[in-house]
Amino acid sequence: MNSPEYEIEKIGVILANLGSPTEPSPKEVRSFLIPFLHDYRVIELTRWLWCPILYGIILPFRSVKSAKNYAKVWWPEGSPLRVITQRQVSALQSYMDETNPGRYVVTEAYSYSAPSLESALDKLADQNAEQVVLLPLYPQYSATSTAPLLDQLGKYFQSRRNPLQVSYVRSYFRNAHYIDALAQSVKKYWSEHGQADVLLMSFHGIPQLFADKGDPYPQECEATAQLIAQALGLQSHQWQISFQSRLGRAQWLTPSTSDSLELLGNKKLASVQVICPGFSVDCLETLEEIEMENAEIYQTAGGNGYQYISCLNDSSDHIQMMAELVKSHQVG
Repeated sequence: MNSPEYEIEKIGVILANLGSPTEPSPKEVRSFLIPFLHDYRVIELTRWLWCPILYGIILPFRSVKSAKNYAKVWWPEGSPLRVITQRQVSALQSYMDETNPGRYVVTEAYSYSAPSLESALDKLADQNAEQVVLLPLYPQYSATSTAPLLDQLGKYFQSRRNPLQVSYVRSYFRNAHYIDALAQSVKKYWSEHGQADVLLMSFHGIPQLFADKGDPYPQECEATAQLIAQALGLQSHQWQISFQSRLGRAQWLTPSTSDSLELLGNKKLASVQVICPGFSVDCLETLEEIEMENAEIYQTAGGNGYQYISCLNDSSDHIQMMAELVKSHQVG
């Protein structure tokens, strides 16, 4: 008598990121910024106070300025963030197919652009996934980045009579595979370009008030930076941590990246290298803000030898780290 055949349980994987405009035009940038800057997780001001500022001041000016900045880094295939995320999806799918044929289905989702988390979950349900691992591509947890995805996940559960079983990766700021992948990327860069006098580790900033209210983000960034420095064998004078991308006049986490680079430039250093360990893919904030804008700040202040070390993107070490995170967070 033949034994019954059982189908392999199919596990969905969602790589989730912030999102981006569909093209580098003021109109499309505005469309992207509206849901982003309307999110209470990002801006905690009451709407009666915030909306006049948003629609009357910020959107008219920031849409035009950001569109010009996006145009500087836009690729023929589209937004670098979206293109690289899609490459990550393809690479992780291939890796999972090699190690566990037919078991995993990998897709993407974005907090503030299509495809949404809800549509990604529905897509995986249509592909007969029985459970899903949501991997927000934010190594350090913040209520401004990871939490919006969890809010959307809650709405998905509320609106579905038979939702998928979903587990999620809260953060991986001290994951050994993540730290090793970053350290190896720096060592590889050093082998090709030499080691700079200072390695500046720049993370995206958040308002200081958010940290004061209990957001663990700054502590997780500091832990990541310390672990990378240890893995690289750096002394305290050979590395620094900073926070970039300030918005508005409120106090944000310090030291700021721009201020740090101006001070380093004033010291007339022979070389500085910058890495962004909080970004899983290169995007506007790394390719324009760090590689272009902040390079000019450093060089104008008198510094020499400015170099930006790319994000992990779709490197093999990064993909293997993602695979380990997925396997450790799946059920069964």
